[in-house]
Amino acid sequence: MQGKTTILQRVCNSTDKPEIFDGKGNKKQKCFQRGHHDIKHELVFKSNPGFVFHDSCGFEAGSTEQFDQMRSFVVDRAATEKVNDRVHAIWFCIPMTDYHRTVTAAEKKFFNECDTGHVPVMVLLTKVDALYLTAVRELLDQGLTIVEAKERAPEKQGKLLEKWLAHVKDELDKCKYPPKGYVTLQKMHEEKAECTVLMETTANVMNEEGLQMILISTQQASILLCIQYAVRK
Repeated sequence: MQGKTTILQRVCNSTDKPEIFDGKGNKKQKCFQRGHHDIKHELVFKSNPGFVFHDSCGFEAGSTEQFDQMRSFVVDRAATEKVNDRVHAIWFCIPMTDYHRTVTAAEKKFFNECDTGHVPVMVLLTKVDALYLTAVRELLDQGLTIVEAKERAPEKQGKLLEKWLAHVKDELDKCKYPPKGYVTLQKMHEEKAECTVLMETTANVMNEEGLQMILISTQQASILLCIQYAVRK
């Protein structure tokens, strides 16, 4: 199943781990490790250096320190006049491995208290593949054989995804600073997985300056997307 790093690898068309730099351009010696990183550090892939990512540790509703650090960084980078330091878009990842808790107090805290200004926030429902096993189990509980359950599982998985996506939208759209868009991601662990929908949706919610930047940055990741926007202009 895909995690955040896998998604970034697909976006940048890479199988390597990102290089890490501090805010001054100095390369950090230790490699990127899950759960051990500073949001101020820059994650860059050699295959597509036009992208600069920042990854925040997960935070719980009661974790004031982590939340304040994240919010301070986002607000500061959203308002800075230095284009190279500015955050142009935010991907808020919600894994579907624990779909019964897709919208907790932590998610509501972010979308109610974190004003990102002109920087759009998109919700990414990740690890959607996890719903396949849930679909199989529910079909088995209905009395189907394992063969029948596997045949009908993809359709059932789609319905489960629609259900939980609608739930997430209903909860977060009521917040003070709701997301600008939603994208579901699955099978991102496959090397041929595409991020066209993710990149196109991101481009659609960005302001003009951000859109120009993303078109330049994604030339390696999605030539088709660049052509689509070139035709529109």
